[in-house]
Amino acid sequence: MVAFERIKSGIDELDETLDNIRLGDNVVFQVTNLKEFSYFVNPYVEQALKDERNLIYINFGQHEPLINMDADDFKKLEEEKNNPETEFAMIEKEGIKIYTVDPMEQFESFTLEVHNIITKEGFDAFYVFDCLSDLQSAWSTDLMMGNFFRVTCPYLFSLDTVAFFPVIRGKHSFEAIAKIRETTQLFLDIYSNNDSVYIHPLKVWNRYSQNMFLGHKYNPKDGSVITLTDGMEVSEYYKVINKSSPNHTEQNTDSWERFFTFIEMLHENGEDVSDKYELMCSMMMTKEPNISSKITEYFEYEDYMSIYNRLVGSGMIGGKACGMLLARKIIEKDRPDIYEKFEPDDSFYIGSDLFYTYIVSNDLWNIRVKQRTKEGYYEAGKQLEDGLKNGQFPDDIKDKFIRILDYFGQSPIIVRSSSLLEDGFGNAFAGKYESVFCVNQGPIEDRLEAFEEAVKTVYASTMNISALEYRSLNDLDDLDEQMGLLVQRVSGSYYDNFFFPTIAGVGFSYSPYSPEPDSNHNAGMLRLVMGLGTKAVDRTQNDYPRIINLDHPHAIDHPDIRERHRYSQHSLDVLDLKEVSICEIPVNEGLEVLPRYAKRPVIEHDREAERRLRERGQHREIVFVNCNGIVNNNDFIYMMKELLKTLEEAYDYPVDVEYTVNIGENNSFVVNLLQCRPLQISTTKEIIEIPENIGKTYFHIQKASMGRSRREKIETLVYVNPHKYYQYPYAKKSLIARIIGEINAYCKENDKTPMLIVPGRIGTSSPELGIPVVFAEISQFRAILEESYSEVGYVPELSFGSHMFQDLVEADIYYGAIFENDKRLEFNKNLIKDFPNILYDINPELDDEIYDMVHVINFDSESLEFYHDMQKDESKCILN
Repeated sequence: MVAFERIKSGIDELDETLDNIRLGDNVVFQVTNLKEFSYFVNPYVEQALKDERNLIYINFGQHEPLINMDADDFKKLEEEKNNPETEFAMIEKEGIKIYTVDPMEQFESFTLEVHNIITKEGFDAFYVFDCLSDLQSAWSTDLMMGNFFRVTCPYLFSLDTVAFFPVIRGKHSFEAIAKIRETTQLFLDIYSNNDSVYIHPLKVWNRYSQNMFLGHKYNPKDGSVITLTDGMEVSEYYKVINKSSPNHTEQNTDSWERFFTFIEMLHENGEDVSDKYELMCSMMMTKEPNISSKITEYFEYEDYMSIYNRLVGSGMIGGKACGMLLARKIIEKDRPDIYEKFEPDDSFYIGSDLFYTYIVSNDLWNIRVKQRTKEGYYEAGKQLEDGLKNGQFPDDIKDKFIRILDYFGQSPIIVRSSSLLEDGFGNAFAGKYESVFCVNQGPIEDRLEAFEEAVKTVYASTMNISALEYRSLNDLDDLDEQMGLLVQRVSGSYYDNFFFPTIAGVGFSYSPYSPEPDSNHNAGMLRLVMGLGTKAVDRTQNDYPRIINLDHPHAIDHPDIRERHRYSQHSLDVLDLKEVSICEIPVNEGLEVLPRYAKRPVIEHDREAERRLRERGQHREIVFVNCNGIVNNNDFIYMMKELLKTLEEAYDYPVDVEYTVNIGENNSFVVNLLQCRPLQISTTKEIIEIPENIGKTYFHIQKASMGRSRREKIETLVYVNPHKYYQYPYAKKSLIARIIGEINAYCKENDKTPMLIVPGRIGTSSPELGIPVVFAEISQFRAILEESYSEVGYVPELSFGSHMFQDLVEADIYYGAIFENDKRLEFNKNLIKDFPNILYDINPELDDEIYDMVHVINFDSESLEFYHDMQKDESKCILN
């Protein structure tokens, strides 16, 4: 059919009044009740069936269906919904296709399903949608109802469809209705009084007549439509309007605000509102059952309202914010003695609805739709990532951002990801999304610009390759992943031109690190660094965090003082107030600005070196940074051990926390609990017998691994020669990470079970220490080992507690190290040297030096068997 072709609405005189409804029109009826809508939708349906149109009813509301449906129809729809072989829940009845879509699946999933239905039905379809107001009820906000219409209406228009939508008058904010009116082609106000029905066209796009926008009286019995020109009739018309449309001042605000204002009023009047806690939690915090049950157990009215009062926009605050708040509340209630040593929390939250509003208002929704397809998952993801980085915020949102900045003044802040799926049971998303420090210096215009860029950076990180790969591997790629944001004051002190906490770190209530044979895994583990916590969670340059098992906190991995020097922290991350940036400085530069009482907890003295200097008449300190002082503070160790134990008991699950420690005089300290989430751990009761006298041993190691017990047949081995990697130009070393990514993709496409052995540290940001891969480039490997090669300085570091460590645990990837000490029982490198290298088949366009460096071996006639016994911490790889 021809675009903009006239169609019949089923009411001839209405067609004359409006100069006909046309193909492409979306028609919104603003009504007092759905009976008023029935006066128009019933003739429309009858006419469409008479004209043999492709008529579709989109059913999602809680109200009675808008077309004739019985219990049997709903039963059939439920059967279709639960049928894994059907794409949609759809039945046909009397010439009408009925689709049911669940808005409780949340905005994105619901909107995408409607989009896919519209795509399937194609051009020239005729639609009846359930009441838009029911979306506000499902999503708790007018904003998202408006966003749904703003993305659905143009798509319907592009396919030359006709769609009827009802919306209830007085239930939504003026802003939401204005956005619907702005987007639709026709917006009709409908009023009724007994048998009198009135039509007031507020928008009729691309059509005009002298009387079109006057009031009209419609008689449903005979189909007549009369323009109101007589004074008596006009007077009666306005009497009905004034009765149906009182001046609701609450329509100046979104239904979201109206709800919380109502709860606040009830509470102030002395009424018990505890029956609303669960609803407030599901609207504002989380719908995840395990977390929400804990929140409703610990939170009171004041806790919910504190969040509401510090929330920008509507929607949920996300997993990271929920975890932080819940953990702090657990400690406050269950261990007030520990809570006394906490820094106060004054975080702000940016609601998850703003994420989708940003996408919609920057015309990125069509890219988002493509990204949610199998074909466009990665390619459109890159386009959306770029779009999110370069979007603009409307002025009203900027004003709310300024409110946050005004509160914090010029205190440094951090904008942290807090997505709906993040930090939940089974899905940590450790390090997948960005967190951005804002030094927050200078005039408000500069600070606002930096804050906006931080928000955009976090939003864009939802589409980075590692996040996409993580969601795909964990079957989360089809779930609604909205991004909330947590805005926190950076914990720390001012030292000259620098700002940083004395100590930061991560803690696990279950420790995979065992410095002593009798170490209790359930005592917990801490990973500690001086300065900002980025050094504690990332694998950076030549730095080694202090790792302690809380059962044996004083156990020393390196008895030799020279080794402790080497395996200590050599630089720290700080905020540079002068340069207005995060930067890395040598530890000596950091120690120079610390007062002596703050220096003691982070250093260890080399007493032997100091003694030798004294013998030469030189009196000076020789120190290195390994947080030894705080480790020897029994009050701190006890507090952290009890904190982790308390949280694990409350969660009924191991936990992972992030924290800072700021030191005062007389060994005093305060802790800021920044994050808490369920900890994914690799455990198994499976008993693996490691064979002794079969095949040829490729490697055999002990006390140098992490992961559950397993026996696997390795089909593909990838080995990176450490000497040749060392000789490869520094500027080109990152290319090896990309090549490993190609091999990773090859193994995924060919369903291989691969093992990777690399020099030094996997995932380091410094190529001279190892290969700087990201998780997406190693996600398919079943076992990854770091090889020590002291000849050129490659030393593994099993980075317990880092984001890379969390990735490997969640993906159930074995993680081990082939050291050059008694932990390495055997390593026969030459065993595989004569096997053909298939890297050329994977990528024939590489330089010869890469083929010499990176060996990829497929085992066909022979087999490579890998065994790991978690209880004994022993691993062996055998060629048969």
